[in-house]
Amino acid sequence: MRIPKWPEAGEREIALVREVLESGQWGGFHPIVGEFETRFATFQHCAYGMGAFNGTVTLEAMLEVLGIGPGDEVIVPSISFVSTATAVSRCGAVPVFVDIEPYSFNIAPDAVRRAISPKTKAILAVHFGGPLCEIDELASIAKQHGVLLLEDAAHAVGSEWNGKRAGSFGHAASFSLQNGKILTAGEGGVLTTNDKQFATDARAFINQGRREGEGFFFHYTLGSNLRITALQAAVLMAQFDRVPEQIELRRRNSRRIREALADHAGITFQKVPPQVNVHSEYLLCGRIDSGKFGTTRDEFHRKMTVDGIPCTPFYPHTLYQNPMYQTVPCRAEPCPNAEAYLTDAFWFPHRVLLADEETTENIIAAIVAD
Repeated sequence: MRIPKWPEAGEREIALVREVLESGQWGGFHPIVGEFETRFATFQHCAYGMGAFNGTVTLEAMLEVLGIGPGDEVIVPSISFVSTATAVSRCGAVPVFVDIEPYSFNIAPDAVRRAISPKTKAILAVHFGGPLCEIDELASIAKQHGVLLLEDAAHAVGSEWNGKRAGSFGHAASFSLQNGKILTAGEGGVLTTNDKQFATDARAFINQGRREGEGFFFHYTLGSNLRITALQAAVLMAQFDRVPEQIELRRRNSRRIREALADHAGITFQKVPPQVNVHSEYLLCGRIDSGKFGTTRDEFHRKMTVDGIPCTPFYPHTLYQNPMYQTVPCRAEPCPNAEAYLTDAFWFPHRVLLADEETTENIIAAIVAD
């Protein structure tokens, strides 16, 4: 199986990193940081972008800047990476875990409606695997109840809903640029928004309370040093050049796999709403019906591993089943769909979808052989 390694780099990364190394300014004040932030925001159809050293701290900063804290609740999906929930907990608020939809892998709007309480301050929507969740419906719910709609768009660089990109729907959004993401510097994160005041406040929070144009030793608000480095920005600027082409290659290979297995009993891939005209293809997610497929999800995972195909047998538990949330305050609504996913869902990472045509056909054959 000729499946590309990830991340990958070339001469462009080396050249830009060398420029930074020779500049004498390796930190967050090099001009390339601003260039990257502007480029990223524009790519995601946003007016403002603020870089930080990883996507966990951008989630935390987003909530802190919006004043979410003790006494508040934030609705989150029960299936996501742990940072979606811990960001809420670390700012002193309570995460409220709700169910996901069957087969979309994304937060269920009906479950969000049922979970809203007088303490609800925000809905933190995750675009799991790349396709946007039912963002229009969530925006309507947020408006109806007077709460903030926020996006955890860690998986959704380049993803679109009716031609509008992830990160531009909510009041603010957080992106991750961690080692496995489709745009990566090993670590990194970005906040996006179309709200000028939030952008000003977030930039100050990330930069130790400084105001743009003011002196280095003048701090006006309580913040921290979350700045992205020039070395990270240099790598990201080079990586960015490949993103559209790589998304298109993954899209073609994902469609080839989905079409080839459309009639194969017992395997169902992630349901993508028709409004999602483009998505990152960060993950190719699916579920196994062992009665129809003839093997369990875990047996399927082991077979893929033996065949040299990277495959993850989903999360071992929902977010609220993590050991920490046995003691850290939270509220968990009934989540039967999420708990069912734990036994039958899987995903292929995006590098599987960067394989050549022959390898893609071999992947299909391996899945069918199960």
